[in-house]
Amino acid sequence: MKSWLQACLGLLGVEANTTSHHEKWISALGGGLGIAAVYGLSHWALDGMAAGLMVASMGASAVLLFAVPHGTLSQPWAVIGGHLVSGFIGVSCYLALGNSLLSASVAVGLAVGAMAYLRCIHPPGGATALAAVIGGPALHALGYGYLLTPVALNLVAILAVALLFNNMFHWRRYPVALMKPRQSEPDRPHLALSHEDFAAAMHALDTYVDVSSEELAQLFDRAWEHARAADQHVLKLTRGHYYSNGEVGDQWCVRQVFDLAEEDAGNPRARLIYRAVAGAREEQTGLCRVEEFRRWAKFRVTKQGERWIKAT
Repeated sequence: MKSWLQACLGLLGVEANTTSHHEKWISALGGGLGIAAVYGLSHWALDGMAAGLMVASMGASAVLLFAVPHGTLSQPWAVIGGHLVSGFIGVSCYLALGNSLLSASVAVGLAVGAMAYLRCIHPPGGATALAAVIGGPALHALGYGYLLTPVALNLVAILAVALLFNNMFHWRRYPVALMKPRQSEPDRPHLALSHEDFAAAMHALDTYVDVSSEELAQLFDRAWEHARAADQHVLKLTRGHYYSNGEVGDQWCVRQVFDLAEEDAGNPRARLIYRAVAGAREEQTGLCRVEEFRRWAKFRVTKQGERWIKAT
């Protein structure tokens, strides 16, 4: 049952959330402040349904700017180019084809293609293109003025809040180019990084990861530090404890020592029973000698929420 549920969650793309409650509330506060500025400008420039559609488009941008500030889809060029290019395409499609199914479909399709070629993919841009087609008489009357009011004004508002708010916190930098690279050590040895090292690094980074090159480098550095800090003493096997083989990907596995007498823990020829609880061959049990299990196991782990981390 557990394996079936995990398989379903994997197909849905549900992953363990590595951000703290503190970070989640910061994202929520930033999104609220950003959309407050956008909402005010939208209702100053437009009334009724047209204003509502514009707010909906920028509301989607607020999710990216404040929940994923380091993501590639959240950077200034993606936000500015994504909205303005898509808005231009949407207005052009309306003027050429009117308010129709064909116009709406072509506008969004062309907007996606244009954003991809111009390297400014920003998902809310699709809503900006669509709004230009189905936004109603008040918005249609603006013509290409739609790009200035409210789109450009709204962009100024939400980007200004993103710049001020995100940079108030030392672990956030917006745009991500402001993030200072970590100083690497010239004599750093090569280390094999494990599943647990990357999990710990993502937790320490404390942000949703829509990875940029800068953030990936920082993630690697944190994982390396976690691997270096691991205990190097002889691994002690204890009944009921969990151990990892330190591999990554399909080879990663966590096993629990299911049955081992305390007096046999130091006897390499004694036998123990183990049970795989995560990763490869999950739910399977096995029998092996203590020395064999110790060669397989790299370190002891504990479960924290949905993550397995090295035991201290």
